[in-house]
Amino acid sequence: MLKNYFKIAYRNLLKKKVYSFINIVGLGIGMACCVLIFMFVQDELSYDQFNEKGDRIFRVVHGYFGEDEQANNSREDYWVWGNAPVGPALELDFPEVEKVVRFSGKGDILFTVGDQTQQEDGIVFMDSTFFEVFSFEFLEGDPKKALVAPYSVVLSETTAKKYFGDQQALGKTLKGSDVAGRANAGDYTVTGVMKDSPSNSHLKFNTLLSLSTFYQSRPGIFDAWGYVDTYTYFLVNEQFDQQAFEAKIPEFIKRRASEENGPNYTIGIEPLKDVYLRSEVQRQPGETASLSNIYIFSIIGLFILGIAIINFMNLSTARSMERAKEVGIRKSIGADKNSLIFQFLEESLIIVLLAAIISVILVSVALPLMEQLTGKELQINRVINWQTIPFFVGIVLIVGLLAGSYPALVLSSFRPVAILKGINKSDAKGANLRKGLVVFQFSLSIALIAGTLIVYTQMSHLLDKDMGFDKEQMLVVDYNYDEQVNNVSSALENELEKNQNIASVAFSRSVPGSHFPNAGTTIENPDGEMVMEGQAIFQVGLDFIDHFNLELVAGRSYSRDYPSDSTSALVINEAAARQYGYSNPADAVGKKFDQWGRAGTVIGVVKDFNYISLHNKVEPLTLPFEAYASRYMSLKLKTEDLPATLSQIEQVWSQLAPHRPFIYSFLDEDFNRQYESDFRFRQIFTTFSILAIFIACLGLLGLATYTAEQRTKEIGIRKVLGANIGSIVGLLSKDFVKLVLIAILVATPVAWYGMNQWLEGFAYHVPVHWWVFLISGVLAVIVALVTISFQAIKAALMNPVKSLKSE
Repeated sequence: MLKNYFKIAYRNLLKKKVYSFINIVGLGIGMACCVLIFMFVQDELSYDQFNEKGDRIFRVVHGYFGEDEQANNSREDYWVWGNAPVGPALELDFPEVEKVVRFSGKGDILFTVGDQTQQEDGIVFMDSTFFEVFSFEFLEGDPKKALVAPYSVVLSETTAKKYFGDQQALGKTLKGSDVAGRANAGDYTVTGVMKDSPSNSHLKFNTLLSLSTFYQSRPGIFDAWGYVDTYTYFLVNEQFDQQAFEAKIPEFIKRRASEENGPNYTIGIEPLKDVYLRSEVQRQPGETASLSNIYIFSIIGLFILGIAIINFMNLSTARSMERAKEVGIRKSIGADKNSLIFQFLEESLIIVLLAAIISVILVSVALPLMEQLTGKELQINRVINWQTIPFFVGIVLIVGLLAGSYPALVLSSFRPVAILKGINKSDAKGANLRKGLVVFQFSLSIALIAGTLIVYTQMSHLLDKDMGFDKEQMLVVDYNYDEQVNNVSSALENELEKNQNIASVAFSRSVPGSHFPNAGTTIENPDGEMVMEGQAIFQVGLDFIDHFNLELVAGRSYSRDYPSDSTSALVINEAAARQYGYSNPADAVGKKFDQWGRAGTVIGVVKDFNYISLHNKVEPLTLPFEAYASRYMSLKLKTEDLPATLSQIEQVWSQLAPHRPFIYSFLDEDFNRQYESDFRFRQIFTTFSILAIFIACLGLLGLATYTAEQRTKEIGIRKVLGANIGSIVGLLSKDFVKLVLIAILVATPVAWYGMNQWLEGFAYHVPVHWWVFLISGVLAVIVALVTISFQAIKAALMNPVKSLKSE
């Protein structure tokens, strides 16, 4: 019996090659897309899961508002970056805290081995307890002792090979430069080598320096509650009660925090499992992603699989009517209902199995492209393994049974006498089901088209919006606070500005899009009271404001005509003026300030500019004049011949700062890197939306082919009576176009709601215009017409004599 069923299934596949191809390939592509998206989602969800004690690791977040305000503030008002003493204080006061890990960085250092000097990025000063809390794999050395002594260094496997090749790195020495005030130059002993940071870790390091090195250089800050420079994670015991712990925090703050923090300081905690996808706090130490994007990708994956299954069901129900007479004959010679149901379900499962085989092949071929698209190292064995094979087999069975159930149940219920007489009451029901599925299918497709247009519009907005500062043709050299470079900064500026291809040069501690410190600043408010508020700080050189073309809305900029500017002047932005109660920026000019040991008057207010990404609104900012605490040299270029100009700049650099490699980047590229995950989201969203629409069109083509075949005689009669090709194409197309128009009405509110939710992740975003849905609908109609017209024209061109003779 089974052999007979397989034989019938095989013959039906060969008999209707077009339907078979559309069914198998369409479903195979849908399943492959779903698996690829599932691999991406699984990788995102796996972040930090490799840590054996991950469910017991938390981190401290810092907030600055009173108890009354705290209830009205979200996690967006907290920072991960905070003071160093909070960790040891938690360990002393809470017995449930077992270990504390603090680290500071991420900067770079010059390492010298023999005659080779390289700038090493991604260095972090790390607590000695790090390897006892986190599960980063150790290759050489003792993880418990590796970061204890000052001037100890643990290298990643890649970094160790870069400096020592295949030799054992343990015990070797690296000569290191000053590190941004955190450590003096000295010899670092390699006390360990660890595997490169896992790709699914939100913390990634190339080099770990012992935190005791930092402590030896500046011990005072480790007791300063008001100094913000440290990330704090901690391990708790297995009986830990998060809710009870958080209830004790207010009393802990009153007992431990110093006056330096002010009355508005508090802390919160976050579990490690929430850091990558669910954290909304500011100043993250590593990678984070959007949980809403994960939901969107998961929905798209289900959409694609759903569209492919609908294709399968549509064509299966359409073709089932062709086999009505076969069923009638089988039932008249003794076949029972159960055997017929089994036969049709088996045929359906065979098609799904073939599609699954094709999907595995497509996943293998497309995996490198998917890795390029997502920027991830996706491993197929993480998704398809002995544990998940039953899951995928289950999906194949469910899809096969779902798609084959309708034709199996309907056909097996036919009365043989009625069928053999040509009476078929189920055809109308099947047609209505197919129309409903087409509407659902194209509703998903239209929603994806609208989503793609909105995503592209928003990404263009990010790139095109006036940020309030010059970033084009702006070359930036990051020399990491190198004292020797700062000592020759005036000479560098003078020498470089002699070059006609360089418009201006400026030095600063921060540039837009880069790291910047935060601290409290005391400024006189409209009532004459000195009030402390926290805000971002850009320590800038004399020419920074003019160099970046920041617009002054009140007062003046720093000037060489006022020598006291270096010690007693301050420029703020409009948001900072509002923070202290000045609705008119001009009223803030002349007010007294006190900041980081400098006191004087506010001399100017610059117009708000977006110094961080458009995900965030413009926050208060102060721009104190600090000539010798710089990290960046930025050069505004005015040339088409970049290679020649870069060569000239490097020549000057080599003469005045020969000890440090000339490493540069362009500000617009650096700034746009903040949107890297957004652009990746756009690429993935667009790619899979196009594939979903393609699969929907495959199904529509199959249905159009079926409809044309069913109406062959009608088309022949109409042609004999004088109908032209256009009227016949219109006849075959209008029913499908009506369904697409209904789909537009269904998809519009769904897409509008979904994309509005996504846009909420940006402080500055485009509105969702009505014309987006109009364009989406028009595109869907055009795609549908092009798809249908191919088969409609073919039917219209058929010889009417041949049509009328066909059986």
